[in-house]
Amino acid sequence: MSQNILVTGGAGFIGSHTCVALAAAGYAPVILDNLGNSDVRVLERLERITGARPRFIEGDVRDRALLDKLFREQPIGGVIHFAGLKAVGDSVADPITYYDNNVNGTFVLAAAMQAAAVRTLIFSSSATVYGDPDRSPIPEDAPLRPANPYGRSKLMVEQALADLHRANPAWRIALLRYFNPVGAHESGLIGEHPQGKPNNLMPFVSQVAVGLRDKLAVHGGDYPTPDGTGVRDYVHVMDLAEGHVAALRHAEKQPGLVTLNLGTGQGASVLDVVKAFERASGQRIAYEIGPRRPGDVPAYWGDPTLAQATLGWRASRSVDQMCADSWRWQQANPNGYA
Repeated sequence: MSQNILVTGGAGFIGSHTCVALAAAGYAPVILDNLGNSDVRVLERLERITGARPRFIEGDVRDRALLDKLFREQPIGGVIHFAGLKAVGDSVADPITYYDNNVNGTFVLAAAMQAAAVRTLIFSSSATVYGDPDRSPIPEDAPLRPANPYGRSKLMVEQALADLHRANPAWRIALLRYFNPVGAHESGLIGEHPQGKPNNLMPFVSQVAVGLRDKLAVHGGDYPTPDGTGVRDYVHVMDLAEGHVAALRHAEKQPGLVTLNLGTGQGASVLDVVKAFERASGQRIAYEIGPRRPGDVPAYWGDPTLAQATLGWRASRSVDQMCADSWRWQQANPNGYA
């Protein structure tokens, strides 16, 4: 099997860190990205970290002719599929765009893979497929009831890929449901820099610490949690990246379909993260508690037991390390890759 691994959305936050993990494991990442929410300057940073500049193709995963050309021109051993849109609020406002990017994009990719006889696919799913869970930690067999178009788009893809595997058992597919990716590479050379308003907690906190924002808006302080703020399963992006490589190695060994949670197995509240970031940065993080956001659930975290048993993978980096790595990245790159 070729060591070339196509990484769709590979210039983005999780994709770029996964390229580092792939290179460390002896693979050669090939990045396909339309740069809709990423920056081509990440390639130079990846070269500095890994010693090799990944091959980069600017393009959209929905472009079948481009995919056919890509698969024709070089051997590809497997695909890690990140490309898609991920803002819950935007998905509610513009659901058709989300279904086109996330669902149709995966269909076009899978069809091109089938035509090229490339049948190893690691899919970036999301814990949003669970919706408001009955309990935490959440196992993989928990009810699936996503509460927004983003989550439904991920579940639709999961169901379609399961049907694909039933139709052709030669496919090797991993559906990876993960929780809240945070942190940055320990070098400080790559990290998360959302274009426009961030969708996640950590960029807001780090931007307050570095002086780009006055204060953090905390959405809800009256949840039934230890300090009243929402509790989530924050997982270091490099732990996630290594989980994708572990899933790829597993898929290479045997055909089949696995569905796995990638998380730490424990929750941290918004204020837990704020305090950890204050320890990491030495800065005071000003915050203001406001009303709850519609659709937010009080608390959820994943059960990663099955991923540990199946892949031999477990998240090892603490919330303090997540915050320290985020702060190193933010301090060195207050304007992202600019």
